[in-house]
Amino acid sequence: MNDKEGKYILWLSDITNDDVRYVGGKNASLGEMWNALVPQGIRIPNAFVITAKGYKHFVNHTGLQEKVKKALEGLDTTNIKDLQKKGKIARELFLKTPFPKDLEEMVIESYRKISADSGEKNTDVAVRSSATAEDLPGASFAGEHETFLNVSGDKNVINMIRAAFASLFTDRAISYRVDKGFDHFDIQLSVGVQKMVRSDKGASGVMFTLDTETGFRNVVEINSSYGLGEMIVQGKVTPDEFIVFKPTLEKGYQSIIKKSLGGKMVKMIYTSSTSKPVKEVAVDMADRKKFSLTNEEILTLAKWGVAIEKHYTERSGHPMPMDIEWAKDGIKNELYIVQARPETVQAENKSTFIEEYTLKETKPSLAQGVSVGKKIVTGKARVILSSAKLNEFKEGEILITKITDPDWEPIMKIAKAIVTEKGGRTSHAAIVSRELGIPAVVGAEGVLSQVKTGDIITVDASLGDIGRIYSGEVAFDVKKIELGNIPEVRTKVCLNVGSPEGAFGHSFLPHKGVGLAREEFIIISHIQVHPMALIHFKELKDEKLKAKIEKITEGYPDKKEFYIEKLAQGIAQIGAAFHPYQVIVRFSDFKTNEYRQLLGGENYEPQEENPMIGWRGASRYAHPNFAEAFELECQAIKRVREVYGLENVQTMIPFCRTPKEGKDVVDIMKKFGLVQGEKDLKIYVMCEIPTNVLRADDFLDIFDGFSIGSNDLAQLTLGMDRDNAVIAPISNENDPSVKKLITMAIEACHRRGKYIGFCGQAPSDYPDFLRFLISQNIDSVSLNSDSVVPMTFEVKKEEDLQDQNRQG
Repeated sequence: MNDKEGKYILWLSDITNDDVRYVGGKNASLGEMWNALVPQGIRIPNAFVITAKGYKHFVNHTGLQEKVKKALEGLDTTNIKDLQKKGKIARELFLKTPFPKDLEEMVIESYRKISADSGEKNTDVAVRSSATAEDLPGASFAGEHETFLNVSGDKNVINMIRAAFASLFTDRAISYRVDKGFDHFDIQLSVGVQKMVRSDKGASGVMFTLDTETGFRNVVEINSSYGLGEMIVQGKVTPDEFIVFKPTLEKGYQSIIKKSLGGKMVKMIYTSSTSKPVKEVAVDMADRKKFSLTNEEILTLAKWGVAIEKHYTERSGHPMPMDIEWAKDGIKNELYIVQARPETVQAENKSTFIEEYTLKETKPSLAQGVSVGKKIVTGKARVILSSAKLNEFKEGEILITKITDPDWEPIMKIAKAIVTEKGGRTSHAAIVSRELGIPAVVGAEGVLSQVKTGDIITVDASLGDIGRIYSGEVAFDVKKIELGNIPEVRTKVCLNVGSPEGAFGHSFLPHKGVGLAREEFIIISHIQVHPMALIHFKELKDEKLKAKIEKITEGYPDKKEFYIEKLAQGIAQIGAAFHPYQVIVRFSDFKTNEYRQLLGGENYEPQEENPMIGWRGASRYAHPNFAEAFELECQAIKRVREVYGLENVQTMIPFCRTPKEGKDVVDIMKKFGLVQGEKDLKIYVMCEIPTNVLRADDFLDIFDGFSIGSNDLAQLTLGMDRDNAVIAPISNENDPSVKKLITMAIEACHRRGKYIGFCGQAPSDYPDFLRFLISQNIDSVSLNSDSVVPMTFEVKKEEDLQDQNRQG
């Protein structure tokens, strides 16, 4: 017999990941990290563990097991009232049954040792449940069993261990086991008693070593809020969110590629009461408006996350993304890891296709929050604010509530979608929705005042970041993109990308990078304010405008820094998604009418009769009325490449009318710290004006290559305003004159040994146009995400035809 098998108590130093059958998944993982990762500098609070053998001793010695079996006879988990009634009887049996004397003495002795080690008589501990089937692939048991915080004193520790044992029979745990096919009595509960981290005076949260929505493996995702960590798990706060890019983090870069400020309205702290050891209090307004972690702390946690994942991957022999809980002790000002387990949703995803959901119409949303699940659904709303009303929920309805208490799991699995007014990406509602494959929008503030039971609503979680709820049935499309059997081609097939939110998901498509990443979507969605209004914020006279800008830029006293960081992080998410392939970022190409739509834009933009051929692109960048704003764009790119380490990000100038304009822009970029050729920085130019083709050599003397934009090239060749619907049917990019200019541009770049790509819309829409480009031996084509797979087959056909012609 293994000497661990017969023990009722073990310490972390006794435990490894091979001991799940004795101590459950959570405790085995803690022991594994204590022995393997504490020596590497990762801090973990010590703990002792009541083993599964200790649990069995308790239930067998006292006759509890037979009593609970009898209480659960005839249970129907689909009958919510029956489940609630029988679950309550089972739990009460545990709570009123005393421990065997020998087990009680062992627990008290171990607790006193932890207290002595911490220099306190009755130290504060967390009592954490750990089921022997917990955290196994396909069974996360998210929130199924209880944890108790700030427990102190011999008697309270004993009582809370008994309560943790009882949580093996919560309604949600009973229902979950039935769904997963586990026998109630094949699973035992181990309990860890761990020294508390004083995060009530600091912060805490959850960390995943992948993107939880898409399974993208190259990032660490961190959620953080003030106080004890239960608030995030329970979904009672919208936490701060940070994303760190692993490959450049490991090279020493400060690769925080996303920072989102959460509401963090409440936090959980200690009380002096033994009957209610924690309580919720409001967070000071000043703290809400700033991030709960410093950049240094974010990077430290990310490095720890990478080290933990690396250890588990090496130990298991296959990739092992991790789900990690951490805490910051506000007294010691130190970070700790308090739990780690394998991530169980994306790691098990073996899909060979991607589904893309797209709304077919636009309308104002009722509310918005954090999206989970990448889908759109329409259905009847059911508002439930109390567990006493769970039996009213009907299969196929959309659950609307404040938060989803883990007890609600029996109805969550039959919901069409879930919307909560509070919570973040790692709240219980989000975790369970993800596991069940149900779309959700969490942290949708105000939704309860907008939606009533019986309303038909549409829930849009398709964008990967912001989820929206709409009134009524909103039409949408679903496209299924198969990822198997994609042919290899010589031509580089790239993507056109506007939204950072979709980038991680689109990285799974077959690609060779991004031929066009547009800044405009980032500016409209994440910044919303005209750059000049941010630069000259203090000089603005309109107090209402200033108040709106203050609200948008919360957490950023320096308004220019807000613009730089938000733009840099949006670009960085695209750069990271497609790393190490080239990502070509086009500087802003808003027309004046579009810039006027941004907050404060009317103060800085002229009225133009035809903005399509007005003050846009290169003509803005060196102009005294815009150069300050262009400097912010340059600073954003510089940060992406030099701070985040994403040197695969390259730059492109749009709508450059003359070589002199091009030279002026290259010079001003150099002045702002972007030096052509330095760290292999490329500066490309859009080939979208006939003069770019007719004077190709003059432009190629300045730039590193062309990317052809067929939309503008066609309108300027054919004398058409592409915004004018009356003349739109006259022609398109397939016009012979446009194709002749394209052929000339390709030949010029080949002659000069310069890059030539195509990023216009035409090859995404017209297979014959795509095959024309391939026939001209273009270096790369950049397509919309939904066109990449079908059009790659067209590329293959044309390349094969060329090969046959050469052989013939």
